[in-house]
Amino acid sequence: MTETILVIDDQENVRGLLKDYLTSQGYRVVLAADGQAGLFMARYEHPDLVLLDVMMPGMDGYQFLTAFRKESQIPVIIITAKDDETDAVLGLELGADDYVIKPFRMRELLARIRASLRRKDGLQEESVFYRVGELLLDKGSHLVTVAGEAVNLTPLEFGLLETLMRSPGRVYTRTELVDKLYESGFTGLESTLNVHVRNLRRKIEKDPARPEYLETVFGVGYRMSQKVVS
Repeated sequence: MTETILVIDDQENVRGLLKDYLTSQGYRVVLAADGQAGLFMARYEHPDLVLLDVMMPGMDGYQFLTAFRKESQIPVIIITAKDDETDAVLGLELGADDYVIKPFRMRELLARIRASLRRKDGLQEESVFYRVGELLLDKGSHLVTVAGEAVNLTPLEFGLLETLMRSPGRVYTRTELVDKLYESGFTGLESTLNVHVRNLRRKIEKDPARPEYLETVFGVGYRMSQKVVS
């Protein structure tokens, strides 16, 4: 089945360029000129991935992400003209999976799209369960619950949590985690990994400032706590 990509960008020439290129790569492409139109198209077209410009009139990319993540966890790649890591970090904190900075090479963008879709499509696997305290991860159904309440995670957050839950108590360096996630298509850096950890804590911890599950080992990396293993 042909995968659908939603491109949200206020520049008509950029939308046209992306549509022509991605269509030639076998994707179905739908377009929106701002965040509000993007929300409508996402609800109607059910895309497999969103390419999202940040700076747009009306509803910008950040506002779109805030609203969209309440409805869907499909991959979102930010496209920004600002060569500033703080803009990318803000997008990641709001739930984006990756980012590219204009001007970008089409092959680079295509690689990031394919990586994000691999993470998404790789979720339909055998039923394997991991439990740590009241935290339960079902790999086969891509379901995470805390005390019986479902938690919505992005594909990258799910992969990060699964890696840590496989071996409670084991300390993973940031480099190790980046390498582990790279196998499933993660193309970020250690600094952006930290953002995904913060996002994950907000979703699974009672108090993200005092995590019970996802612990920081200062100067080294992260581990899944053994203290709450039942």
